[in-house]
Amino acid sequence: MDEVIDRPLREDEKPAASRLRIVDCDVHPSLHSPDDLNEFLPKRWQQHLKEYGSHLRTPYLFTTPYPRSSPLIARRDAWPPTGGPPGSDLAFMQKQHLDPLDVEFGILQVLDLFIFSQQNLEFGAAIQRAINDWQLAFWSHRDPRLKASILVGQDGVDLAIAEIERCAKIGEYVQINVSPRANEPLGRRRYWPIYERAQALGLPLGIHVGGYGGHAPTGGGWPSYYVEEHQSNAHTIAAQLASLVIEGVPERFPKLKFVFIEGGFGWIPSAVWRMDQHFERFRSEVPHLKRKPSEYVREHFWFTTQPIDEPDEARHLRSLIEWVGIDRLLFSSDYPHWDFDDPRFAFKTPLTEAERKKIFSTNARAVYKF
Repeated sequence: MDEVIDRPLREDEKPAASRLRIVDCDVHPSLHSPDDLNEFLPKRWQQHLKEYGSHLRTPYLFTTPYPRSSPLIARRDAWPPTGGPPGSDLAFMQKQHLDPLDVEFGILQVLDLFIFSQQNLEFGAAIQRAINDWQLAFWSHRDPRLKASILVGQDGVDLAIAEIERCAKIGEYVQINVSPRANEPLGRRRYWPIYERAQALGLPLGIHVGGYGGHAPTGGGWPSYYVEEHQSNAHTIAAQLASLVIEGVPERFPKLKFVFIEGGFGWIPSAVWRMDQHFERFRSEVPHLKRKPSEYVREHFWFTTQPIDEPDEARHLRSLIEWVGIDRLLFSSDYPHWDFDDPRFAFKTPLTEAERKKIFSTNARAVYKF
């Protein structure tokens, strides 16, 4: 985007979507500086961060899977006038995003310090704990519209459980976030204690794209181009959906809700068709599944809308939305990133007022219990 949205829209400028007061399920706050964490991070780990920094599950140093032509994967107009990276200034976020677009609630998704991808699990857990506290102190307590998530690294299951229990006692978090790029597929039994606690606490499990699993991000190996890397987000989410369903996680934890974030939803029909077809042919291998994969998907999984795969003909997008399910989609903008979806123009296909209300507000309110 070229222009900063720096004023509330006049009533005659507001399309139906913004009058709804939207719930934005993917808002990215950022640290102004790593020093923001000092009041939440023990001295030992402050010193560790300064001396050694991150030790990530990636063979590359000083690189990210995002195009360098979009520094910090941000909109050009999202750099705060007060300095710091996009998403680091609450007042600017309020002025540019929350106020003009009538955001009633925004779910915070923190990506700083690659917190899910730290090789040193104790350091990773310390950073996660600090960022969980920072979300409340710097964002939710200063603007009640912004809702925090409990960030945990699932490869240290005991550390993750301890952090979930600590944050649950505080009672101000709306979901538990794990990475789609862990050491193993998310359906594996080693991660089930996390799912058990999430179900017991009634908290959805948010799974936001990104991070490093220590493996090539595609089934074909390491990509050559950033555009290939970006495509792999959808593949990763599809693989984790299959792992969770086929390993029997929804069958084992029938009250647990999953929210896949920033993976889009255009790939869902073909992925689920294939799972159903293979289930019919190989069902004797998976007797723990009592129903078709599509039935689990339609009952336990929700998907945020950004990035929207946009076919040339609007009717095709309409068919896609209907197949995935109006009740399964949660609006997300991905603010302040470069592929941000503006809620006023996000859906280039007709939706009724009732359908808009579900996607932009009531579906999320039901999942997160606002």
